This record gives sequence, C-alpha cells and structure tokens, in this order.
Amino acid sequence: MLLVLKNNDEELGREAARIVANAVRKNPAIRLGLATGSTTIGLYKELGRLHREGSLDFSRVVTFNLDEYFGLSATHPQSFHYFMREHFFSCVNIPEKNIHIPDGAIKGDYDRYCNSYEQSIREAGGIDLQILGIGRNGHIGFNEPTSSLGSRTRLKVLTRETIDDNRKFFEPGEEIPQCAITMGIGTILEAKRILLLASGSAKAAPIAQAIEGPVTASCTASALQHHPDVMFLVDKAAGAQLKQQDYYRHVLEMTAKLTPDRL
Repeated sequence: MLLVLKNNDEELGREAARIVANAVRKNPAIRLGLATGSTTIGLYKELGRLHREGSLDFSRVVTFNLDEYFGLSATHPQSFHYFMREHFFSCVNIPEKNIHIPDGAIKGDYDRYCNSYEQSIREAGGIDLQILGIGRNGHIGFNEPTSSLGSRTRLKVLTRETIDDNRKFFEPGEEIPQCAITMGIGTILEAKRILLLASGSAKAAPIAQAIEGPVTASCTASALQHHPDVMFLVDKAAGAQLKQQDYYRHVLEMTAKLTPDRL
C-alpha cells in the first residue's frame, strides 16, 4: 500500500490524472474502473485537457463504472450516467461501445442483471486500474458498512447516512434513491491496481480507519489492505488523522528510488 499526500484538491486531481494518463500510455487498451463524486472531477478535467492537447488517446480504452443509483434513468441530472458524460465521456474519445455503467432503470430480475455486469468485466479481461472514492462511513462503491468483503455486483440498500448526504443534490421534495447497483468488495479487489482519491476534512476519519484501522465490514474501504497494489491519494485535510504520515512519506521516497514504475 502506498499513501501520497497532496496539499489540496487541485494538486490531487493533477497527480491522479498523471497516474491514469501514464497507465493509458503504457496500455492503450487498458480497462479502467471509474468512480463518480466531487473528488474525481479534477481528475476527469485534467484527463480531458490532455486529450484535447493531443497527448492522450482513449480510442481503445474500455471502462466500467462502479455503481449507479437504482430508479434513476440515464438522463436524470443526478444519475452517474449523466455525471460521467458531463465530466468525462464528452471530453475524450472513448467509443460508446466501450463504456459500461450499471443501468439504474432496470426492471425484473436484478440478480441476473448484476451477474451479467460481472460477466462483462470478466469477458473484457478484468479491470487493470480501478479508481475509487470513499464515503463518510468508509464505504467504497456503495458497499455500505456490514457489506460482505467477498460481495459481488448487486442491488444494495443505502444507509440513512448516505441518503442524507445525497439529499443536497436533489430538488426539494424529490424522491431520493434508497438503493444502488454497485460492484462488490470482491469485484473491486480483483482489479490489478487500485487508486483511491479522498479530499476534505469529512474524509479524515474514514481514511484513517481504512489505512490504519482493522480490516472490518464496518469500514469496507479497509478491505483494500488485502490488495497487493493500492495507492491512497489524499489531500492534507483528508489525511489529517493518519498517525504514520512521516513513515508514508519515507515509503514513497524509497518506492520512487527502487521501483519508479509503480508511480
């Protein structure tokens, strides 16, 4: 596990984009696992800039998004389909056929649909680089506390805390999604490489729990401690409660010297 501390959200976005861009250049047909949320906007903005300037080609990239609100159509302004098209897909040249986002408007056999999403990931060859955010309660994707650490893509009921956090994004009186379709912890851990982004003081406690706390379903991000190649990229506010910051900086310095390709 590597931890990289940045001064602010802007620096975090640029560094995240550098990591993703290098991965795309090394493997133009890379399979990317994508996340939404305010922390990813800087990443997507910078990747869009690199593409516009001609230094980054996404024409062979394949993407799989982590999750989507259940009950929202792809055109709903708060759907993750809408978010991704506004902040990323409209800014780069990923072919439409290479874009995969869970369908929040499905009807009928949810288990069958979720299994088919898993199958699509397997048929593509698995995810090479998975981007993650983290919730205030330590969730990754929509794997709320008590989620099985071996879980797969499924329909998940959201906690009251997550629903309350989401309320500000919806119009007054508008029904707020109670469930989401999400990749499971087991699905996420199968990615070859993971990059988790976090910014702001609200993420300080879950980041500390995920990195320095025990592995527990109470903080599903802590399961990342079991992954062989994961980087936490956080700003100072999100990393404020970490107790081993000096050691993390030392590890990063030694990694840059001994295995610079990891960075």
